[in-house]
Amino acid sequence: MKVFLTGSTGFVGSHVARAYTAAGAEMRLLTRKTSRMAAIEGLAADVVVGDLRQPESLRTAVRGCDALVHVAADYRLWVRDPKEMYAANVDGTRELLRLAREEGVAKVVYTSSVATMGFKMDGTIVDEDTPVSLEEMIGPYKRSKFMAEQEAIQAAHAGQHVMILNPTTPIGAGDAKPTPTGRIVVDFLNRKFPAYVDTGLNLVDVAEVARMHVVALEQGTPGERYILGGENLSLKQILDRMSAITGLPSPTMKVPHAVALTFAFFDEIIMGRLLDKEPRATVEEVRMSRKQMFALSAKAERDLGFRVLPVYNALRAAIEWFVAHGYAPPPVSITQGGLQ
Repeated sequence: MKVFLTGSTGFVGSHVARAYTAAGAEMRLLTRKTSRMAAIEGLAADVVVGDLRQPESLRTAVRGCDALVHVAADYRLWVRDPKEMYAANVDGTRELLRLAREEGVAKVVYTSSVATMGFKMDGTIVDEDTPVSLEEMIGPYKRSKFMAEQEAIQAAHAGQHVMILNPTTPIGAGDAKPTPTGRIVVDFLNRKFPAYVDTGLNLVDVAEVARMHVVALEQGTPGERYILGGENLSLKQILDRMSAITGLPSPTMKVPHAVALTFAFFDEIIMGRLLDKEPRATVEEVRMSRKQMFALSAKAERDLGFRVLPVYNALRAAIEWFVAHGYAPPPVSITQGGLQ
């Protein structure tokens, strides 16, 4: 089977590329001119350079493939010009699906996000059937992913073989950018996490997410969404677990959302608008944190054989990778002879 994979140099995408390679697939990997190639180094694959914002240039790359696996997305919680994000996430997805149809690609796996689900402020655990609308999406990233997912659903309803995967918050080794979740780990390791807000996340092992991309091609039902999640944890619980792994202290001060929102507002003005740098905290992040992003993966367990794994090993792998690659100094447990 020949697979065309977008987002191959990203955190999730690189794990997906290696999972397909291990399964014996012939890989064609989409990269950008500015992509760092370390994540796919050593893979036996055909590498092509292109851009989702110029989809017609990808026609030759799509041609002759048996499957399209669309993992790539503009994943930022702060962006100066949201139009770029919509162009990549929404327009890019729609046009890539069109190219796949026109070139006779038999199957498509679209990597959406749990961000498109209908999360509540009371900690309700949601699933694929929880009602949700575009109006509930906070910020351009969530809105663009919701709209892109609707493009995939519509294509499936029109007869295209499109499966939709909704990972929660992937964690593990290789988060080079890092993602917003990876930054939580890095900031904790660098002792730049003095306080926390009352929020919750579902953390999932990135390796299991990658495995599901391979399984979905054979077992997924077109047009269906599948949440891929792990443990539902409060931010404080996540910090406590990192403390247990590293020996570093976990913050004890909880900051009200109103205070965090004020800090984020001024940080966006100073860092984002005046200094043209990514803010340390964004208004969008704080607004999102008011919702407990707890999810259930029973459908993926039943239909795809997904495994809900304890997050400890993936969290530890992320910590070890960040330390080994110079994102943070070795914590106590490492300097004293290895993580416990």
